[in-house]
Amino acid sequence: MFTGIVMAVGTVRETRPAPGGGVYLVLDAGMLDLDDVAPGHSIAVDGICLTVVAVAAPRLEFDLSRATLDCTAGFTPDAKVNLEKSLRLADRLGGHLMGGHVDGVGRVTRFEAAGDNRVLAVTAPRELIKYIARKGSIAINGVSLTVNAVRDHEFEVNLIPHTLAATSLGALAPGASVNLEIDMLARYVEQLMATPD
Repeated sequence: MFTGIVMAVGTVRETRPAPGGGVYLVLDAGMLDLDDVAPGHSIAVDGICLTVVAVAAPRLEFDLSRATLDCTAGFTPDAKVNLEKSLRLADRLGGHLMGGHVDGVGRVTRFEAAGDNRVLAVTAPRELIKYIARKGSIAINGVSLTVNAVRDHEFEVNLIPHTLAATSLGALAPGASVNLEIDMLARYVEQLMATPD
């Protein structure tokens, strides 16, 4: 489990093909404290829950399956990525509960200044937009955000200066692909309503 509160911004150092159509991913973890990270631990990388397979600070290495690549925006060398270690039971829940299971890929349609803030507009896949509600929570590349508006297949969030400085979202531009994870509560409510008594 994760909260969507980014702990550090890392950099993709290498991607290489892996057996079965997957990818082997090597990151520079930036300022992320790796003292308590070991192989087998989970790290959210741009919102994707990945299992660490090797640690040699500041490097982290991961195996990504074809299934993970098929439902996420993927990684390119030198790209900046948001990093979060998995939640411990004693940690504060500053964002919202997230599983690190990306639901789909959105596309940035607008990224506009609004004073010191930025308004980020994203189109979501048709099957996800029904779960995105004004004043609800959404994760974009692993960052917990509040939805300000929803229109057709597009939604908007507001990025404050701290979010722009502490995450990779400030580097987005129209046309960029982003990982989306909807609020897990919406999925459970739908399942409860669809299950007969």
